[in-house]
Amino acid sequence: MVQLLLLHALVALVAPALAGKLGGRAFLLLAAIPGSAAVWAALNTRAALSDAPPEQFIPWIGSLGMHLQFRLDALAWLMTIIVGGVGALVLVYCAAYFSKTATALGRFAGVFVAFAGAMLGLVTTDNTLSLYMFWELTTVFSYLLIGHYHERQASRRAASQAIIVTTVGGLAMLAGFIALGEMPNGTYTISLLVERAAAGELGRGGPPVLLPAAIVLVLLGAVSKSALVPFHFWLPAAMAAPTPVSAYLHAAAMVKAGVYLVARLAPGFAGEAAWRWLVLGLGLGTMLLGGYRALRQHDLKLVLAFGTVSQLGMMIAMVGYGSRAVALAGLAMVVSHALFKACLFLVVGIIDWSVGTRDLRELSGLGRTMPVIATAAALATASMMGIAPMAGYVAKEAALEALSHDGDWVVLVVLALGSVLTVAYGLRFWFGAFGTRAGVAPSHPRYRSRLIAFPPVVLALASVAVGLVPGRLEAVLAPHADAHPGEAGHLTLWGGLGLPLLVTVGVVATGVVLYAARGPIERAQELVGPLPSADGGYRRSLRVLENVAADVTAVTQRGSLPAYQSVILGVMVVAAGGAALVEGTLPAVVRGADWWGQVVIAAFIAVTSLLAARSRRRLKAVLLVGSSGYGMALLFAAHGAPDLALTQVMVETISLVLFVLVLRRMPTYFSNRPLSGDRYMRVALGLAAGVTVGLLGLVATAGRIHVPVSEFYPEATYEYGYGRNIVNVTLVDTRAWDTMGEISVLLVAATGVASLLFLGTAPGSWTRRATS
Repeated sequence: MVQLLLLHALVALVAPALAGKLGGRAFLLLAAIPGSAAVWAALNTRAALSDAPPEQFIPWIGSLGMHLQFRLDALAWLMTIIVGGVGALVLVYCAAYFSKTATALGRFAGVFVAFAGAMLGLVTTDNTLSLYMFWELTTVFSYLLIGHYHERQASRRAASQAIIVTTVGGLAMLAGFIALGEMPNGTYTISLLVERAAAGELGRGGPPVLLPAAIVLVLLGAVSKSALVPFHFWLPAAMAAPTPVSAYLHAAAMVKAGVYLVARLAPGFAGEAAWRWLVLGLGLGTMLLGGYRALRQHDLKLVLAFGTVSQLGMMIAMVGYGSRAVALAGLAMVVSHALFKACLFLVVGIIDWSVGTRDLRELSGLGRTMPVIATAAALATASMMGIAPMAGYVAKEAALEALSHDGDWVVLVVLALGSVLTVAYGLRFWFGAFGTRAGVAPSHPRYRSRLIAFPPVVLALASVAVGLVPGRLEAVLAPHADAHPGEAGHLTLWGGLGLPLLVTVGVVATGVVLYAARGPIERAQELVGPLPSADGGYRRSLRVLENVAADVTAVTQRGSLPAYQSVILGVMVVAAGGAALVEGTLPAVVRGADWWGQVVIAAFIAVTSLLAARSRRRLKAVLLVGSSGYGMALLFAAHGAPDLALTQVMVETISLVLFVLVLRRMPTYFSNRPLSGDRYMRVALGLAAGVTVGLLGLVATAGRIHVPVSEFYPEATYEYGYGRNIVNVTLVDTRAWDTMGEISVLLVAATGVASLLFLGTAPGSWTRRATS
């Protein structure tokens, strides 16, 4: 498994060069990379569906419980097939979609392959912390893909919105994972976590509120990634991305991450009240809201976007329901949704690519001029609406059968209402794209390509094929569904005359009526004023955040160095000093000095520091500060550290020379002295800072529990660094790279300062500056 991830990473790095040399044809070669993941999963089908699935463990950060730990069980196998197979088809589609003059193809290709690799790691890892790592990688790569057309404001805004919303949810999820890992009987291994949760062992003996809080935090990550209410607004905005991105990220990959996470954890946590209320409440509510919003759209891509929001809510409600039969139906819906929604997004891309518009009010007659694409879209739309014998029908029938058997009429009614909306906007999509509209001139494709038609046709035929073999589909989905409690469900094309069939007939009939009455319904929707939206709330929250940030910056960043220093020292005194006083332990014995000379040196340092603070002349203050530093060197020498004393002397000398050179260009005296009250505040703060540093030194000394490093450091310096001068060996050997970095920074800074000085002294520079 790690080998596949490394292959994705390596190819992502070379993809820009490959695209630069081959152009769009490079996508045909790159399609083999995610395709190889799907082939690998297919070759391991028998092992993945067994009781001992393939695993791989590479130790990494043991102290944190974070390892490269992978497991290809039934759910991971299914998601790998979807992520790899759909990813390969979308890359083939890209070879024809992007024109020869398209810009940044190399960057797009590399990021796309990297995203596919991150998704592969996400669905196969068996470690929660590693899952979070891959989760955030998908967030970053999706940001780059959504913002591919970075010159467009809509793309930049959509990318920023997506990364902010999903990152906030991801951080909440990380907090939940840490809570689950650190609570009693907790673990960071996902399979063990679910097993212990199902057995009731997780969190036993700990605070009763900890487990529900962790569940809520984890679900926040899932619902934000899968665009559930109230985070649903980012997905329609992300339609500003190129169509291949929408087909992959928003049908088969990124938004499926939240569905995958809920499906992965449901066998262990579905019995918790917090889980059930959030999963069912947000999932079913999103299903209705997304379906309603889809009926109001005129952009074909937005119809699919809001439809995706609706179906994501339905899928999360189904896979997180907690019943064996409903889980089976939910997994079947995950498969069918990946097939029909990726197909429909690709169809919209073909329409936009060949006709130049996605507005259904401007399209007419494409069903006659693009019969193959229209047929593929019809099959995919039928699957989306749940029409037999498509894969979507099999999944929806299984869900209705399971819910009616469980007697959960509330969920069944909401599912039926959402399905009515799905039928209505499905008809709106297909007839809007391929039907004949009165008063609109027939649309004629400008471009045609067999290559670009190949992926959606394959996906549409796959929707038919999967629906025709429900038994085969059940066989590969049952191992994960069997981890849930309850009676087993079944996937079938004909379940007999019963309530599920009646509900399906009623749903289709009502959806057709709703579409037929679209004119009055649209007029009624227009009469409804703009309602408060999550997108508006998001924008208002950003404005408030920006205003608060500006106000805080205006107060704290005043351009006053004394004010900045006062804040830094004040925080140190209150935080560090307060902690030392409350929690610290002082040494039992404190010696004031080992030798009377130390007292004299300390007094010299104190006097020079006080005189430097009271000095009005800049040069005098610098000399006094340097004298204080030389006094510190004497103190080091008195303690038997001549190498440290020599280093201190060198530093003080160089600093003194630099100060003197700078002071040549500054006024002789300091600016006006501060008011007397301000002076007293500075004196008090300085004294408090000094006392705090001394207190921290005493507390640190008393808190030592191990042998000090100074006991063995001199010998180690000689043994490994071959030198007796500890400071020199540390700087040039032990910390060689760090020292080199510091020297590099100093050189860069010195170059900049010198450039400014030479610029200021160049003939006519002041004249040119004044003129400009």
